[in-house]
Amino acid sequence: MPDPVKLLSIGVAVPPNVIEQGDAAVAAHTAFAARFGDFERLSKVFESAGIRRRYGVRPIDWYLTTSGWQERNAAYIDGAGALFLEAATQALAAAGLEASQVDVVVTVSSTGIATPSLEAQVSGRIGFREDILRVPVFGLGCAGGVSGFAIAANLAAARPGCIVLLVTVETCTLAFRMDKLTKANIVATALFGDGAAACVISAARDGIAEVEASGQHTWPNTLDIMGWSVEPEGLGVIFDRAIPPFAEAHIEPAISAILAGAGLSLADVDRFACHPGGAKVIDALETALNLGQGTLNHERDVLSDYGNMSAPTVLFVLDRLVKAGLPPRTLMMAMGPGFTASCVSLKAAA
Repeated sequence: MPDPVKLLSIGVAVPPNVIEQGDAAVAAHTAFAARFGDFERLSKVFESAGIRRRYGVRPIDWYLTTSGWQERNAAYIDGAGALFLEAATQALAAAGLEASQVDVVVTVSSTGIATPSLEAQVSGRIGFREDILRVPVFGLGCAGGVSGFAIAANLAAARPGCIVLLVTVETCTLAFRMDKLTKANIVATALFGDGAAACVISAARDGIAEVEASGQHTWPNTLDIMGWSVEPEGLGVIFDRAIPPFAEAHIEPAISAILAGAGLSLADVDRFACHPGGAKVIDALETALNLGQGTLNHERDVLSDYGNMSAPTVLFVLDRLVKAGLPPRTLMMAMGPGFTASCVSLKAAA
């Protein structure tokens, strides 16, 4: 029987520019108040989002000047590359490995375009081998941390003994659009931050946790819930339907079906590790999954400290759970464009 796939380590990183929520609110007021009649009502999201600060690949003043796609994407390649290096180096060091020992690298990112992809951009600086298998993944959005983890685990299972490095990196702040007078854009300026997380996954060594199962559920006719519009000025956020009520109504049967496929039920899960998309999303998940109010404490803390970084955010939550001591079974889960729910079940190492 093959050895189980295990999580060996986690590394996280944020860029150097701190964006305090109060400063973001002032900047948004400067940009929008005189041009968008409903701004004062919508601006309350800066207080209700549950966020104290975030981090950006550029200083806050940079976002106040409307720039085009080319400048924003150049900032993505520069900022995401630096974040990739920092998170990956942390994770490899924690696993006691060198970059030259990595056999497969899975890169998950949806906030910019890099061709060659990010892992190729940084390969010489980090020290990957020439024969490394590169697997760049685009378009998963907020579900990318969990879906990418599942992809990396499946590759580790398919190639016994190999070392797989997963890196999720997003620069969501580059979608802040001062030219775009929409509710979705103003909400995005109150929610999004930048960051990266990396995991080392393998069946060849002892680890923090064993990967038990994974699965996805995609709801039909939900393409309008979340995504990007691609425009000359840059990416534009799509929030055409409210996510918290959708999650509250639909997430429990989807998660139950995924678990049933692995012979498990909600009652078998000791701790959910959820992507904290926003304060109301966390509340909706606690209600839908019959968790006590306040159960998802690490999710709220990560949201407060970093904002919604899209794909990496759930791995920041997992990192805190690991440091606090994983319970016997943790279900990592996130929702993202599609509209999709993605899950990975982890069993703590004995």
